[in-house]
Amino acid sequence: MEKLQNAIAKARERRSGDAAGITLRPKRNPQSTGKGRNDTRWSVLERFSPDADLLTRNRVVSLSAGAAATSFDILRTKLLLQMRENNWTRLAITSPHPACGKTTIACNLAMGMTRQPDLRAMLFDLDLRRPGIARTLGHTPAHSIREMMEGKIDFADQAVRVGENLAISMARTPMADPTSLLLDQATAKKLDEIEEAYKPDLMIFDLPPLLTGDDTRAFLKNVDCALLVLRAEDTKAVQADTSEKEISKYTNVAGMVLNSCRHMDETQGYEYY
Repeated sequence: MEKLQNAIAKARERRSGDAAGITLRPKRNPQSTGKGRNDTRWSVLERFSPDADLLTRNRVVSLSAGAAATSFDILRTKLLLQMRENNWTRLAITSPHPACGKTTIACNLAMGMTRQPDLRAMLFDLDLRRPGIARTLGHTPAHSIREMMEGKIDFADQAVRVGENLAISMARTPMADPTSLLLDQATAKKLDEIEEAYKPDLMIFDLPPLLTGDDTRAFLKNVDCALLVLRAEDTKAVQADTSEKEISKYTNVAGMVLNSCRHMDETQGYEYY
């Protein structure tokens, strides 16, 4: 644990130094999102209401305010302030290896946005070999993300809307080789079209673990920044350091989250969170 915390500290120092200025996507005028958005486009998205019990079982706790949602609310606010300061709108979430909890964090960040009525957000499941958002939220889309990205169907026919201000594009089934889709310029163009049409304040992309293949590297050029999720007592310090360096080659590192830390409860001993 101490080695992992040291790796995070070193990464923070590096981001504040010579690795902090990576910006591959051009900055946009702040008024290109949020202001003047097309309410009609949002209103025609299929309405989806996740089952509250299923969300709780899957540790998605931020749909409603409360003690369980506080840590995610703090993370959401910090990210929004950082992204607003830099005029960023696209956030990737990845991890060094599987089972770090990145999909859970992505879903909690997105669901927390439903309690910010003045903002609009989108969540995309691009961990296409091992998609998890549809299972976590309990919804099977009628069409695949590939169909949407390739222009065979419209975004409105593939995505669903939670509340009034969160759109979610879920993967229908796993893909054997999604790298070509994630690397394709047509995918980048499609995302630009969606952003221009819907003008979200935040676009969240749940990406594959960084060190298990090349899918994430293929896509990072399309985002403004990335959040790296580590799992306490499972992620090695070298994995954290290597992942931070890899991300910084392609985009800005927004920060790291140390997930599943042990919390000392004086009455019950250690408990995982």
